[in-house]
Amino acid sequence: MSIAATLAQRSNGQCELCSNNTGLDVFEVPPVNEAHSDKCVYLCSTCKPQVEGNETLQTNHWHCLNDSMWSQTPAVQVVAFRLLSQLAVEHSWAQDALDMLYLEDDTRTWAAQVLADEDEIVHLDSNGVRLNAGDTVVLIKDLDVKGSSIVAKRGTAVRNIGLTSNPDHIEGRVDGQRIVILTKFVKK
Repeated sequence: MSIAATLAQRSNGQCELCSNNTGLDVFEVPPVNEAHSDKCVYLCSTCKPQVEGNETLQTNHWHCLNDSMWSQTPAVQVVAFRLLSQLAVEHSWAQDALDMLYLEDDTRTWAAQVLADEDEIVHLDSNGVRLNAGDTVVLIKDLDVKGSSIVAKRGTAVRNIGLTSNPDHIEGRVDGQRIVILTKFVKK
């Protein structure tokens, strides 16, 4: 059976991200050394160009990721993670979804691999260790949170961090509030 036929059967003839059933085509989730249906997703003509980077992301369209991120298919999870990571920079709903998304270790490695390759921005903690989206870090000093009365205490674990376009900043939740933290004040 061809990859397209396998994907059509797996997805019930629908886009694996938005459930649209028109203009479906195979998308190989990079990096791909050998074509296999486990490394591909079935995407519609709206999703595929945006996933490939040929069109800008239409934010309203991607609310569908709130459902598709729960797919049992690792390739779909990887694409959802990557899209949510891109959208989370500007949209809190995407960051909230990303915070809820659970990926097995090998799937998370696959998802983060291309993000790290595409983005030349490298985030390093206070010890020079590379930080990745989804990592857990610990604060190494008490930090006053600007604009609130919260003091983030030394030793506080910040789980499932988000990376920003600035290599000196990460985002994370402290006391239920999403804040920007300087990388020089955290360790992995």
